[in-house]
Amino acid sequence: MSNVSIACIAFNAEGKVLIAHRNPTGQMGNRWEFPGGKVEEGEDEVTGIIREFEEEFGVTVEVGPHIADASFEHNGKKRLLHAYRIFVPHDGMESKYVLTEHTEYRWAELSEIPSLEFVDSDLLIYPEVKKYAESI
Repeated sequence: MSNVSIACIAFNAEGKVLIAHRNPTGQMGNRWEFPGGKVEEGEDEVTGIIREFEEEFGVTVEVGPHIADASFEHNGKKRLLHAYRIFVPHDGMESKYVLTEHTEYRWAELSEIPSLEFVDSDLLIYPEVKKYAESI
């Protein structure tokens, strides 16, 4: 199994970022996150991003630039997290995304993320995501 996870950073026209609330199961259940997941063995990161978003939201995304990296430990194993900007085909509001791993999603102000119950690994990349958002 790969030790690489990916975070998908999508912005809407107002500069808000897409976040999703995880299902209540697992160690990080019931927490907010940037959508993403694990890159599977033999898969490159771009392919993993496209697969994860199709599986978890039911839409095909376009992968943009790399934004940030972080390393963290999960269940005693070192993992790498790579964040990429993605472009979604629509905002999921009028035509809803089909959720399989989350109970809800929304477009959030970047400034509110530290006050939400966010997954720890995504908080590690938050400063770089914020810096990136300020540059676009």
